[in-house]
Amino acid sequence: MAFSLNKIMLIGNLGRDAETRFTTNNVSVTNFSLATTNSYKDKEGNWQNETTWHNVTSFNLSDFFKDNLKKGRKFYVEGRITKREYNDKDGNRRTSTDVVSEKLIPLDSTGSESTSVDSSTGETVETPQVENNEDLPF
Repeated sequence: MAFSLNKIMLIGNLGRDAETRFTTNNVSVTNFSLATTNSYKDKEGNWQNETTWHNVTSFNLSDFFKDNLKKGRKFYVEGRITKREYNDKDGNRRTSTDVVSEKLIPLDSTGSESTSVDSSTGETVETPQVENNEDLPF
């Protein structure tokens, strides 16, 4: 029996506001792009930034996420990678690699608490935020 793992974890900023549509079975499908940046030193010792854009698809998100998936916001996205093929408007065959989210966590501090949702169970978890980090031991 063969085992495999398809898991991706990203932290990045949304490149555009999320767009939500509904399937014929009334399942909400939310799409957004997430930018991640890798920093490295080039041959001359100068720091360079390389940005990668990820297409993310989420199913049946709560209104909280639909309202907070806005351009520039920082999110943790956990999910799996999928590949799809389609024909563009000119009839050319295209391939797209996407991330199907299973967990989203906003990382911006917009209030006293942070909310995360496990997309597989729909369970919402409230995580208290530390207001003053001077007392932290690290």
